[in-house]
Amino acid sequence: MSLNLALAEQVSFHLRYKGLKIAIAESCTGGLLSYHFSALSGASSIFSGGMITYSNAMKAAWLGVESEDLNKYGAVSEVVVRGMCEGILRQSGADVALATSGIAGPSGGSEQIPLGCVYIGVQFKASQALVGAYQFQGDRNSVQIQSCTQALELLLALLQA
Repeated sequence: MSLNLALAEQVSFHLRYKGLKIAIAESCTGGLLSYHFSALSGASSIFSGGMITYSNAMKAAWLGVESEDLNKYGAVSEVVVRGMCEGILRQSGADVALATSGIAGPSGGSEQIPLGCVYIGVQFKASQALVGAYQFQGDRNSVQIQSCTQALELLLALLQA
């Protein structure tokens, strides 16, 4: 499985066409989603930047995710990914946010949140975040790449709607 820069290029086209800038808050994808945009020529016209907030402390400090939410729901949750979307929009001034948090493996899973479970969020400024839970299979790298592909596909569908 490899990166999907062609899909990122399609998303980039629609962002540019609509005059939108994106910012990304990542946990389990560790910067890979941001790389999809920064690898494209002309990225500065659509990509404000990204934050890798792997630890709960960084999610709270950099993105303003409520510590209470992190403690109550855990980092891999709809509530926290929603907070990540809101935080990256607030910090960046971008028009669109993408956020990921999950368990890429090979350790860390539980009955409630199995390996490969990833929450992906998309939020447009002045609207609520759309957050979904996805279950991916494979090794760590594969889960990260599948997460990025799913995030890009979700955003592309929303941009085309």
